[in-house]
Amino acid sequence: MEPTTTSAAAPPLTEPAATTPNPPSEDTPLTEGDTCDILWRDGSTVLKAKVIERRLLTTTAMANSNSNSKQQRVVAASLSAEPPAKKAKSEDEPLDHGRRAGDYEYYVHYVEHDRRLDEWVPLSRFQLSTLKRCPTDAQDASHEHSATHGSGKRHTRSAEPRKRDRRHSSEVPDGDPLAHTTESNNHNTNPITRGGGNFHSDLAELEAEHHEITKVKNIAKICMGKYEVEAWYYSPFPAPYAQAETLYICEYCLKYMKNPRFFIKHCMQCPHRTPPGDEIYREGKLSVFELDGKEHRVYCQNLCLLAKLFLDHKTLYYDVDPFYFYVITEVDEEGAHIVGYFSKEKMSAEEYNLACILTFPQYQKCGYGKFIISLSYELSKREGKPGSPEKPLSDLGKISYRSYWTHVLLTMFSEQTGNENVQIKDISLLTGIKTEDIISTLQSLNMIRFWKGQHVVFVMQHVLDQYNKQKKNIRLCDSKCLTWVPHAERKKGGD
Repeated sequence: MEPTTTSAAAPPLTEPAATTPNPPSEDTPLTEGDTCDILWRDGSTVLKAKVIERRLLTTTAMANSNSNSKQQRVVAASLSAEPPAKKAKSEDEPLDHGRRAGDYEYYVHYVEHDRRLDEWVPLSRFQLSTLKRCPTDAQDASHEHSATHGSGKRHTRSAEPRKRDRRHSSEVPDGDPLAHTTESNNHNTNPITRGGGNFHSDLAELEAEHHEITKVKNIAKICMGKYEVEAWYYSPFPAPYAQAETLYICEYCLKYMKNPRFFIKHCMQCPHRTPPGDEIYREGKLSVFELDGKEHRVYCQNLCLLAKLFLDHKTLYYDVDPFYFYVITEVDEEGAHIVGYFSKEKMSAEEYNLACILTFPQYQKCGYGKFIISLSYELSKREGKPGSPEKPLSDLGKISYRSYWTHVLLTMFSEQTGNENVQIKDISLLTGIKTEDIISTLQSLNMIRFWKGQHVVFVMQHVLDQYNKQKKNIRLCDSKCLTWVPHAERKKGGD
């Protein structure tokens, strides 16, 4: 830490001296906004992180961290009598009275890294020599803000999301480019923000509200089937499940439990071995089921809550009636194990063919992301209506979709002789991809030229040859294995 310096002309005694950062010390608890280098889980990598939240350690952990002082152990045991989530004491008692920095663990965000890596970290992993305190004037302003709202206690976020489980803002989800993120789902139980995917209030305010509600993940991991999976983001499971360290989820009916004994008993007695709904696709061990959100409301709501653990900005949790859900599974002798899913609106004025997409972490890097995208377009082709994913796409969603569009277009061009006079609208009908997505992809490939007063598609043979040499085998939907009939045709047949 750099030494504190003073100017030659000292300020008058009646005026306070300029505030300087607090020295790094284990005696002073870290606060929200402090930054410090932290040792990563591998024990060797050091990453810069920002403190987001803090909570008291358990009695045992606090005693171990303060083992050099018997008096400190007594203090730790007395303090741990209150729940770890509570950080504020009475109005007349200082916030950190009698507490050391080591009495807490800190929820940190690693700077320039995805929020899925955020975690609770003990003080032992902090490199306190690099600690930079948040300016004290900002802290004072925060306390003044709490006081003006009639509360003498420090505002804590830990209980906030649980009061607002059914209120969410519309955002763009993030995730792995090949698997689990593409765009926002702009349907919300809150009538202020719901309405055809358009915002009816200030976007910046909604983003800030969403970030505040979801900034700390509430569930550490889930057990589903034979897998134990670390959760990535906050999900508004109802109390008391939202406070569980581990959730146990039946992979067939998606019922969630917090007691492992109940989970084991449920798995032995659960009568379900496949998702509800109709099987519309079967290719070897790969099977897809179509679910109506209105007919299978509980399952679809549970699916959305589960998916939110792995999607940063997904906003649909309870209002599932206007959607169809397509659940992808791997089938074996035990049943159909859920791999991922995508949802789409029943009626979309914008002709969106996909609202939300997810491949669960335990099945990623297996090509399911491209399969799900291709399935959504195969449904569009069956309907005779080219479609597009909901906009705007996240950055990673753009990468995933652009890769798919490129593969489809270049593969189609490779199969042509070059004598065909193919229009963009013809390509759209053949592929199910909307014309604007085709044009943007061709522009990114530098395949649209201006010739004789009009724009034409210009494809070089060596570009196609090079792509065919480098392209990898991609798992795509086989139309022969799809037994799906468009809902409009079902209604006509019923009449």
